[in-house]
Amino acid sequence: MFTGIVTDIGTVSALEHRGDLRARIACTYDVTGIDIGASIASDGVCLTVVGLGTDWYEVDISAETLEKTNLGTWQVGQRVNLERALRVGDELGGHIVSGHVDGVADIVSMSDEGDSTRVHLRAPAELARFIASKGSVALNGTSLTVNDVQGDVFGINFIPHTKDVTTWGDAGVGDLVNLEIDTLARYVARLADAS
Repeated sequence: MFTGIVTDIGTVSALEHRGDLRARIACTYDVTGIDIGASIASDGVCLTVVGLGTDWYEVDISAETLEKTNLGTWQVGQRVNLERALRVGDELGGHIVSGHVDGVADIVSMSDEGDSTRVHLRAPAELARFIASKGSVALNGTSLTVNDVQGDVFGINFIPHTKDVTTWGDAGVGDLVNLEIDTLARYVARLADAS
């Protein structure tokens, strides 16, 4: 489990196509404290550490994950949002995030509002019903509050701090974004469907 509070920005330093895609991600984490088999959310996708170096870790990315996320667009040199798995006693500063991406949204517009940036994204039609104004979503692993919803398009704001400590300062119209809907919204919808 994760919180959607990004704790490092990594850089994709190598990609190797095998049966799966092997990615090496450089980071500033103390890798001596990372075990093989640990989970690290990388752009919001829970990935298992399969290799470690002095300042990097490696993960294998399955065809299923490549199909359901934006990880298939990764390129060497790309920056990615990172978060280590939640430990008992850690502060829950965002919301409960599983790292199991539901789909890919695309950025349809961006505009500055004061020092913040308003971003509108289009969600896949089958996920739009789970997104509510003032609810939570995880986008590329970042816990965010939804400002407004119109059909399958929803808006969020990025304050300067978020743009500085995540990759959101690099975002542009047309970018594909990993979307994880709020777990609570999923269960409420399931209960409503059962009624």
